[in-house]
Amino acid sequence: MASSNLQPMAYLPRDVTVADRATLEETIALLEATLDATHDAILVVDLDGRVIRCNRRCFEMLALSADDLARSGLELVFDRLNRLRDDTQTKRSTRELMSGDPALEHLDVMHFTDGRILERYIAPHRVNGEIVGRVVSFRDIGESVRAAEALDQHRTFLEQAQEVAHVGSWVAELDGSGHAGLSAEAHRIFGLPQGAFNGKAVALFEYVHPDDRDAVRAAGRAAVAQGPPFDIEHRIVWPDGSIRWVHERGTTVRDAQGRPVRMIGTIQDITERRLLEDQLRQSQKMEAIGRLAGGIAHDLNNALTAIAGYAELALGQLKAETIARADVEEIRRAAERAGSVTRQLLAFSRKQLIEARVFDLNETVAAMGRLLSRLLGSDVRVSTRLEPAAVPVRADPGQVEQAIINLAVNARDAMPAGGEITLTTSREAIDDEFARTHLPMTPGEYALLRVADTGHGMTREIQARIFEPFFTTKEIGKGTGLGLSMVYGTLKRSGGFIFVDSEVGRGTTFSLYFPAAQLEAPAPGPAPARGERARGNETVLVVEDETSVRNLIASALKNDGYDLLLAGSAEEAMSIVETLEGPIDLLLTDAILPGRSGVELVADLTKRRPGLRVLLMSGYTEETLPIEGGMTLLQKPFTPRELRERIRDALR
Repeated sequence: MASSNLQPMAYLPRDVTVADRATLEETIALLEATLDATHDAILVVDLDGRVIRCNRRCFEMLALSADDLARSGLELVFDRLNRLRDDTQTKRSTRELMSGDPALEHLDVMHFTDGRILERYIAPHRVNGEIVGRVVSFRDIGESVRAAEALDQHRTFLEQAQEVAHVGSWVAELDGSGHAGLSAEAHRIFGLPQGAFNGKAVALFEYVHPDDRDAVRAAGRAAVAQGPPFDIEHRIVWPDGSIRWVHERGTTVRDAQGRPVRMIGTIQDITERRLLEDQLRQSQKMEAIGRLAGGIAHDLNNALTAIAGYAELALGQLKAETIARADVEEIRRAAERAGSVTRQLLAFSRKQLIEARVFDLNETVAAMGRLLSRLLGSDVRVSTRLEPAAVPVRADPGQVEQAIINLAVNARDAMPAGGEITLTTSREAIDDEFARTHLPMTPGEYALLRVADTGHGMTREIQARIFEPFFTTKEIGKGTGLGLSMVYGTLKRSGGFIFVDSEVGRGTTFSLYFPAAQLEAPAPGPAPARGERARGNETVLVVEDETSVRNLIASALKNDGYDLLLAGSAEEAMSIVETLEGPIDLLLTDAILPGRSGVELVADLTKRRPGLRVLLMSGYTEETLPIEGGMTLLQKPFTPRELRERIRDALR
């Protein structure tokens, strides 16, 4: 050992026997060998500052030699420590500590410039209770410190990743203690500040929605019993009372004997996803109902056309004093009332033929505000808040006016003791974030109309169904349930969207978003004159697959001088055209036909016969029909009088 030049045992008693001294020296040698074998650097000094012992690890750690240490003593140790230490980390020098009270102990950490981290411990050296020097030890803790730092960094990264992904983690002990732990993100998901959770699983269950607790417990028991994995979506209740949806997954940790020890898992807030799924399901349901309503209304319109038409023809043959005349008139009025219902159904299903144009929403809302003030009664105040600049939209003005009336009437019914209705217009730029939470909306520029009331509001269950046709909360005979479904159809037909915000006792606000448009200069034309009985001598090709409607047209026009060509399909009409040598002045066709549609027939025939006038009949159509050239529209159901007038208009 290089330490032989030091004074290893200067403090040994002088009056021991040779045998005792040999035994003592043997013990000391054993202790010195033990010191040399330890991984800590150990330095022993007396009260005068002389180094009396320095183990092997001390020489290695401080890069000392025995000869240098024998010549320079403790000053060499101080000098070496001063040169190696990182002054930005070490708070007190070893020299300062060694010059203090020898009875005091000191423990701290030294950082070296070469990256090493040493734990420094200075303690009094006692013999028989008397302080005879000091013991200084240095322990290299660099690896453990770096491991702890890496662990802290990893934990920080994990917490940051959980925060970004909105996925928290939890652990629940299954040893009977009931202990549980939550990550920082899990605290946020539960709406709990750090430290608010007492670490008990039973307390955590208090935040699970009461209606979902049994399901969560059953899923946990099944997972522990080696059943299906713990995987469940359920609601939680925040301390402020708000309800959130979460998705939890977990796995059971078992010991070597297969006994469950703990369950670890993740929790994710899926409230936004559930909201989007609900909106998507609602949108899909409304689309399906719309298709059904459109199909029913289309078929019903054909029947109503025949009923109303034949009733009018019958009235033309009945004298005023005929007993049956009153009954036939009632049939016609009933058909007209039924026609208004089908129009609302078609508006809901977005299959009604509309002639959209660009108009200023401000002007319409201002006019409707004045009308509603007179319509709704003195106990309902109607106010308007209009965007200072024009708010142009492309839609059917009549349908927009009807939508405002329907919303206002519903608002009045929600305020039996009176209240206030506010109509607000604005231009809104919808961003991606707003669109994601209002599916199927897309980002862009919109014209917004809000209709707000101070009524009794609606529950979530009612809000989920308000746009369904025939759904109503009113008493029997006080509502058809088509008002809001018509509003829905008007918005969809215009490419817009409608959302409702309501709470029981706090009123309701409907937000109607129309795609923004640019105002166009109006081009009005003079209304054509009408005679009491329209007649002509032109050739008219009638294409209608519904036999009753086709026969009605023939009956209505048989005495008007027209040369009628009747066809039940587009293919039959093309056969007539190919074999006909003379001109065709007017094509009167249904928009929806079996096989090729009437719209396709129009496109084909107008190419073959340029200048051909077209009168298109329909209850609805899926296609966009630009009103141009010789094309005009005839909405079903219609009467023979309307048919004659529209034919003359088309042929002018």
